Amino acid sequence: MTTTPEPRPTVTPYDVPAIMAGLYGDGIIGLKGAFSREWVARLGEELPVLYREALARPGGAVGRGTNRHYVEIHPEDISGFLDLVTHPWVRTVCESVLGPNYQIVEIGFDVPNPGAKDQPWHRDFRAGPETLVDRRLNSLAFNLTTVDVEEDMGPFEIAPGTQWDDPSEYDHGMFPPVSFFPRYQALAQRKLPRMGDISARSALTIHRGTANTSDKPRPVLVLGVDAPGAGHDEFHDLQFTRGYYERLPQEVRDHLICRVVESLEPIVQGHTIEGLMMGDA
Repeated sequence: MTTTPEPRPTVTPYDVPAIMAGLYGDGIIGLKGAFSREWVARLGEELPVLYREALARPGGAVGRGTNRHYVEIHPEDISGFLDLVTHPWVRTVCESVLGPNYQIVEIGFDVPNPGAKDQPWHRDFRAGPETLVDRRLNSLAFNLTTVDVEEDMGPFEIAPGTQWDDPSEYDHGMFPPVSFFPRYQALAQRKLPRMGDISARSALTIHRGTANTSDKPRPVLVLGVDAPGAGHDEFHDLQFTRGYYERLPQEVRDHLICRVVESLEPIVQGHTIEGLMMGDA
């Protein structure tokens, strides 16, 4: 008599417990050398063109402080979108933390230019009851630098573990009072990624961009992903032309919260963070 073997669990080359521990602990994890330097160099050629176009268009770029902008883009404006969202580490992180029905809601880039100042410590969103009560993360931000980050280029700083902090004294639920800053400064980790490295973080973990005293911009690609029901798609306008969308694998389309259009429409940024424009720290 023969028996049917039991199905084997999916094997991933990445350590899921470590992914969970990192995002629920420090609030940030990373993978070095996820992409080739050649792949990143191509992205590094595409973003400045999109940046110039956005600055010339009303509502195309939104300020994030002195000499800083955020630009939301169309996925098909860059050549590497499919490579990014199908990377095994990106997919494993999303599935592990946000569940198998995770939703891609945003792609864009930040540019801290020369002369950018220290941002105030902040969160990117208000924390909801799923985090404050249920202690569950329901969104992630992936960051991918297009340059080798040096100390004088305004590196990203993050205060590990603060995604769980009580925001009752925060302005708009996102900006802690200045009296809290010494604690964040004591916790702060300054990140110096290289071309090809990628990170994932909770946007609720207290963080800031630092002063860029160099003569070089520091562009970084941002991919925003939600658990079902998180609702951050309301702040964004992910669009695909019909032809591009239909060429995407079904396993990618299953994770998109987007509009399918005959021709791409200019994006007017909907996720402004006014506190970042009210004066740098």
